[in-house]
Amino acid sequence: MGSKGLGCYPARIDMRMHGLSALLLLSLWPSQAMAADGCGEGGSDAVRGAWDLRWDNDAFGSASQDRGYSNGMVIAAVSADVADPAQPSCPRWPAIGSRPRAATGGPGQDVSLHRLIALRHDIYTPADKTRTDLIEDDRPYVGALLLSLGTYRREGERLRVDQWRFGMVGPSARGEQVQNAVHRVIGVRLPQGWQHQLRDEPVLQWVHERLRRWHGGTHGDALGWDAIGHAGASLGNFATHANAGVEWRWGWRLPDDFGSSSQRPGQPYGAVAPTAGRRDWRWHLFVGVEGRWVLRDITLDGNTFKSSHRVDKRPFVADLGYGLVVAHGHWRYTLAQYQRSREFDGQAERPSFGSISVSRAF
Repeated sequence: MGSKGLGCYPARIDMRMHGLSALLLLSLWPSQAMAADGCGEGGSDAVRGAWDLRWDNDAFGSASQDRGYSNGMVIAAVSADVADPAQPSCPRWPAIGSRPRAATGGPGQDVSLHRLIALRHDIYTPADKTRTDLIEDDRPYVGALLLSLGTYRREGERLRVDQWRFGMVGPSARGEQVQNAVHRVIGVRLPQGWQHQLRDEPVLQWVHERLRRWHGGTHGDALGWDAIGHAGASLGNFATHANAGVEWRWGWRLPDDFGSSSQRPGQPYGAVAPTAGRRDWRWHLFVGVEGRWVLRDITLDGNTFKSSHRVDKRPFVADLGYGLVVAHGHWRYTLAQYQRSREFDGQAERPSFGSISVSRAF
């Protein structure tokens, strides 16, 4: 396990930062356009679109770590039903994945189709950030910038997700600059080993997932519960794996959507729900488990075509997530905790991180 000298990446703002700004504006465009055009302003049972802003950080976790999956920022927008002929004013979204086929599915099964666009930035670091040498028995420094385009196709209590993720890992993803800026603000010592981060590599990931929801007495203004099972797969040089799991929820006025846990690539599933006309308070608790059979993870396996730092990943990884969701009107707030099994041989502690997200229907 070795690494060629990667050199320090300049901290100056260059054209790549302008590209990042452009992608951020692109991810914001759908919600702004829909708000202006009145897209999804149908009746009280209309399936509207939503935007979602999420921040993950291991300092929020129960173990208050500063290692592994250290920080993640996601901004996403999900369209209203683009297959609904009653909404001709909706702007055109990137047509990635399933196309509108029919206004209805099986008997009594309405079909809705939604487009997703999201931008995320992730940072992964080893445990000891005071060392300037290569830490061979701990994970590499990695920054990742990803743009997602996808489709949600809902048919009754079933949801199909197809998504493509494009992006970059390495110095161009600006992981070092983002982490250093945050550490300066909070007065924490700057990490010293970013010169050993993965090299620049364009990444591509295809994600497919199927979800099924089971009701458990969740109708009306009352306490109730439900369960959402899921299974899927990912293919690409960023990540290749198969996954399956289930989420349980219990609370007051449960949402008619497909889950509250936010750590799978196809999220946010909470946007695919009838929300128009809601002015009440809702809340629920959730707990979810997932297992993954991992064939490739670039944040552990290192660069695909170049020599870089890598560790011996474990083929099977499990996640446990739990949290609280509170919603009022078109707004939704989520606080969550995630515990993960060890991802590579020699990992000192099991990963733990927290997540805060805010969503709004439009």
